[in-house]
This record gives sequence, structure tokens and C-alpha cells, in this order.
Amino acid sequence: MRTKTGELSISADELRLLTKGLQPLPEKWHGLTDVELRYRRRYLDLIVNPDVRRVFETRARIVRHLRAFLDARGFLEVETPMMHALAGGATARPFATHHNALDMPLYLRVAPELHLKRLLVGGLERVYELNRCFRNEGVSTQHNPEFSMLEFYQAYATYEDLMQLTEELLAGLAREVCGSTAVSYQGQTLELGGPYARLGVFPAVARALGVDEAALSRPESLGPLAKAHGLELDGDPGKTVMALFEELVEPTLVQPTFVVDFPLAVSPLARKKAGRPDLVDRFELYIAGREVANAFSELNDPDDQRERFAEQMRAKARGDMEAMPFDEDYVLALEYGMPPAAGQGIGIDRLVMLLCDAASIRDVILFPLLRPERPG
Repeated sequence: MRTKTGELSISADELRLLTKGLQPLPEKWHGLTDVELRYRRRYLDLIVNPDVRRVFETRARIVRHLRAFLDARGFLEVETPMMHALAGGATARPFATHHNALDMPLYLRVAPELHLKRLLVGGLERVYELNRCFRNEGVSTQHNPEFSMLEFYQAYATYEDLMQLTEELLAGLAREVCGSTAVSYQGQTLELGGPYARLGVFPAVARALGVDEAALSRPESLGPLAKAHGLELDGDPGKTVMALFEELVEPTLVQPTFVVDFPLAVSPLARKKAGRPDLVDRFELYIAGREVANAFSELNDPDDQRERFAEQMRAKARGDMEAMPFDEDYVLALEYGMPPAAGQGIGIDRLVMLLCDAASIRDVILFPLLRPERPG
């Protein structure tokens, strides 16, 4: 019905109470503005902020598109364990737990990589998994201890092939979600249509420091450069160069950029670069000053992998808490023969942040981790 003033209204014949509402909703015009309260009581946030609801509807569209893209290219979606006997597949600190019946320690997975590559050994030549990973690390606008990751692996492909695949994926995703490959993010226009720029780690750091690239390989010159930026010289120059890259170069990479030619020391699962055994065939995609994807041509030589794991164990003995464990079963799988392959991981939360113009990862996770509320 309409009232005498013309307002559309309901003329009720009967009223039945469906549920109790003991708490008042936030005031109609001002809504729910306390940021921490929005995260803690996401149900209220969804009720009163339509823009928030649209973010999570968009997130669902993004996930559907990612699956459809890979399905159309012959990839098989699989599920691998969330609890691992060894926390391998990435350099990160794990969450530890214990299985009572078997009386054995277990770890929430930091990455599904080593299980997915076992499937390549088994003859599944294109596989992907879109699921949760867990890393016992800090919380920030870019990090949540529990996060969503897409990982996919393709036999008989290289990291160069995955660069082209990534450009196609992100361009199509931007058109699907934003209606254009030009995406607005935090006041900047990002062009996701490709082709993306490519940048080597060592040339980029040398240029940022204003030195010759050769200086980055000499401890006597690299040490003072690192100290001038508040960093200590690591045992391997490659690790120090990567720390300088994260400090000086990463924040400047606004438009999509494939960073390539990573040091061997920070890439224990990637294939060595032909003619440059100190580097690997790897790229990370940076957009808006943050890493969005990580990929490489996979190391499939069991002898080389065994030595890389041994070096990780030596690093752990020196105090590196993020070093990978020695996964003997994975090396055994490689001894049966894994085809040449390339694999990639894409952080879903950061991708949603870009396409939804969200400043914090907490804005794209329904229930982000927060400290408990203090009583009173």
C-alpha cells in the first residue's frame, strides 16, 4: 500500500515473531564506523554496510573465475592434506599441533607445493588447489596467519610460459570484475592488460643503490651497503641482496612487474638458471608495491634437491627458523622421475584487495584474526 503521503508501505494482516532481537542495530544514518568493531562483528558490518557485502560477493566471483580459467585449460582441481608431518613447500614458520592417537607432531601446512608436485610424478600433468595455508608470522595490512592461496602446476612448461598465462588470467579477471583492464587502486590506475614489465633482482638493487652490479657479489662492498640501510650481511650475498630489494625496490613497483633472476640461496625448490648457477628460473609478480604471485621452473633433479634440503638444514642449525625441513619422501618421489614443470602460487586475498580497492587484507577476509577483546 501507499500512505496518504505516498510512501510505499506494508499493510499487515498478521505479524509473527521469527527471532529475538535483543541488541539494537547501529544507528541508521551513521552506520558502523569503528574499524575494529567492524572486523570483530562482521555480521553487523554486513547488515549495515552494503559496500562490504559487495566486496565478498566480488571475492566469490573472483574465485569462480580462477577455477573456470584453469578448468578450461585442462587443469584438474585436487585437495591435498592440511596437516603435514613436515612443514615444507615454503620458507615460513608453521603452526604446530599434535596427533594424540599416533603420538606424532603435525604442522598446519605453510604451502601445498610438495604434495602437488608429487601428483606430477604420478602422471597428473596439470593440477591446481585453491585452499587455505597457515603461517605463524606477524599480522599486518598485508598478512593474516590464515590465508587463501591458489597453486597450480603444469608439466612440460617453464616459468616463461606461466608469465604469459598470468597476464591472460589477470587481464580476463579485471575485465570480468571491473569491466576494464585499467583498475583503480588507492588513487592509482593499474593497467593489468599486459604485457608486464620485467626486472632482474640484481640490476634493480644495484640501480637503487647507485652502484655497479658486481659490487653486490663482493662481501667487502655489500656489507657496508647493507649496514647503511640497517641490514646485516647474511652468510650468503643473495639473501642480503633480497633484503635490500624488499627495502628499496619492492615499494616502487606500482604497475604490474615480473621480477626475475632470483638468487639460488632464497629459492630451494627452483631450477638453476642455465649459465648462471647462482640464479634460478623464477619470477614474482609485484603490483601496487606488493607481491601477488610467485612462480618458477621446478627443480626435478633429486640429487640437487637433496643438497638444497641439506643446506636448508644447515641454515636452520645456524638459527634460521624459516628454513625448510629435509623431506626425504619428496626426494624419493623425484627419484621416480618428475617431468619438467613450472608451478605458481597466487595470494587470493591480495588479489581481491587489488580488484576491490581495499587498503587492508582484513577488509577482504570475513573473519580476520584479532587479539581477544579485553574485559570491560
